[in-house]
Amino acid sequence: MNQYKKVAFYTLGCKLNFSETSTIARNFEEEGYAKVDFSDSPDIFVINTCSVTENADKKCKQIVKQALKVNPNAFVAMIGCYAQLKPEEIGKIPGVDLVLGANEKFNILAHVEELEKQEFAKISAENIKVTQNFVPSFSMGDRTRSFLKVQDGCDYFCSFCTIPLARGKSRNASVAETLLEAEKIAKTDIKEVVLTGVNIGDFGQGEGENFLDLIKELDKVEGIERFRISSIEPNLLSNEVIEFVAQSNKFVPHFHIPLQAGSNTLLKAMRRKYLRELYAERVEKIKTLMPDACIGVDVIVGFPGETEVEFMETVNFLMDLEISYLHVFTYSERANTTAKKMDNAVPMAIRRERSQKLHLISDKKRRAFYESQEGKTKQVLFEAEENGGIMHGFSENYVKVSIPFDPTLINQTVQVRLDKIGLDGNMAVTLLEKIVVG
Repeated sequence: MNQYKKVAFYTLGCKLNFSETSTIARNFEEEGYAKVDFSDSPDIFVINTCSVTENADKKCKQIVKQALKVNPNAFVAMIGCYAQLKPEEIGKIPGVDLVLGANEKFNILAHVEELEKQEFAKISAENIKVTQNFVPSFSMGDRTRSFLKVQDGCDYFCSFCTIPLARGKSRNASVAETLLEAEKIAKTDIKEVVLTGVNIGDFGQGEGENFLDLIKELDKVEGIERFRISSIEPNLLSNEVIEFVAQSNKFVPHFHIPLQAGSNTLLKAMRRKYLRELYAERVEKIKTLMPDACIGVDVIVGFPGETEVEFMETVNFLMDLEISYLHVFTYSERANTTAKKMDNAVPMAIRRERSQKLHLISDKKRRAFYESQEGKTKQVLFEAEENGGIMHGFSENYVKVSIPFDPTLINQTVQVRLDKIGLDGNMAVTLLEKIVVG
């Protein structure tokens, strides 16, 4: 019967969610379901939720409403972080039939097979403390890159964050099991793998294997041209990891390192596990070994008690750092976090104003980084998307380039000279030669 059933997926939030949705979708396809677009009148909608975005409940309601417009009789299942944190709330959204927490989302097929439309949603969400399993996942569908989940959960309890409550304790598969997943990706025509997780530097949790062991083994996998490390905590980005990436042929010189604040007072209030001095050391170490490395930074503005003086500490610290771009997050209150109980909330207007200032700094940093790359020879992996006759690609050090669309370059790595920044803010290039790897 299943081959006649159509299922569609909608993912909110992070790359980790995308990798998990992709794996769940493959499980459905293996059971004979047809994976279709959201608008293609599916029998089942699976919505993978996020708790980090503001107004998560509002967004969920909108998507459920859209789904039921497409097919009023469809079965609607909600999974993901928001489903774990607020299962009862999600279960009350009109039209929702099933809510699965962190422990149950990978068993969704068993739930879907036995359920019928009911007046009230079936909710299966246990206390996050019982969630011990690690389910490997990777995303497919983009020919160029895949997001490989190497770790899940977090043992850090930063005062602003709900992720440990949504995803549980830090856990992972072994290096050997993770390599098997990477080898599956290597059999496809995907060229780049992005390592993803909640706190990937915590891989192994000191149980005999660690993140360095993992990347050393992944570096040997045949059939993948590039590995990119997604967000990694500064206290877990060891000198050994930086030194390994500097001499690796596959791990690219691109790091995304959360800072959150440039004030030690705020870092302590946030319960971060480092001070600004360590952060500056990490950036300096990267730039000493890899002068062309791209370094992205997460920053939160408007954390409770953030004074103008402390905000300016962050501004000045960022201005002095040799970084390439910022991801700016305006602090928003989250239920069940320590920060929500703190005094001296920063007025929303001031939060927005500070956010704008940091966005301007990000634009300046990105432009300065691109200008520093002009005239250099790099390897660009081109992507399939065409936008107004233009295609894009990224160099190994994450410079985005634009060229006139050429179908023969899709998913190809090409040696280029980075010429100058174009009007679109991307780099114009001269193609030098295609690179055949492996």
